[in-house]
Amino acid sequence: MISPGSPDHWYSLCWRDTPEVIPVESVNVGDPGHVADQYATTDRLRSRMSVWGPGATGLDPTDVLFEELVARSPQKVLEIGGGTGAFAKRVVDALPGVDYLATDASPAMVAAARAKGVRAEARSAEATGQPAGSIDVVVAAWMLYHVPSLDAALAEVCRVMRPGGALLAVTNGEQHLATLFAAAGVTPPRSTFTSENGEAMLQRHFERVTRVDIETIATFPDHASAAAYLATVDVTWAAALPAFEGARQDTGFTTVFTATAPRAATR
Repeated sequence: MISPGSPDHWYSLCWRDTPEVIPVESVNVGDPGHVADQYATTDRLRSRMSVWGPGATGLDPTDVLFEELVARSPQKVLEIGGGTGAFAKRVVDALPGVDYLATDASPAMVAAARAKGVRAEARSAEATGQPAGSIDVVVAAWMLYHVPSLDAALAEVCRVMRPGGALLAVTNGEQHLATLFAAAGVTPPRSTFTSENGEAMLQRHFERVTRVDIETIATFPDHASAAAYLATVDVTWAAALPAFEGARQDTGFTTVFTATAPRAATR
């Protein structure tokens, strides 16, 4: 039985009001093959980034992340899973003296970041190549659900972090885009690091964890744009989205975590 208030209950309510939908197989966003395919080029990531804007509160998760980082006045920043380098470029422009290294497992993402003038290297989250105790702030934005071993990645973060340093991690909730997925009959992507479990996962490695929960809005001008978004995850999802007229908006749920004071056992 599905418990009222649970994520599965919420999805079932979405599906109940969605006519003639046949469930489509979900994806595991941490599957190595899926990750390699997703980030072989920058196209899918850029397409997904383009639809998002602030929700009712007016907060943008990237702005919250940026303000938290800048307020710490870091000398050295390490970003794991830095993607196209857009966030790194914003920080470097705002803090000209900062020593910022963006890393990513995808050569295409590293090349895109370097094209923006960002110092970038191809590295895994579990082996960043940085000296122990050398980093003021580690950024992990929308990427910890992709790593093969979350505990190994967080142990590496703790290893490289200076005393007084912080991990700034961003992820999405289990209800993120649930209405769009339900419309297509898609079981939402499976993720190991979410808004719901992220705090507990981080507390295994850090003494203090705080969070900012943010509602966002994805705007799709027409059916083609919504289908194109789904296709960036799986082409069969796009074909499963029933036709609709006009624009649609779907709600996203994102959390910005700040983790400090690494536990001694994880260093």
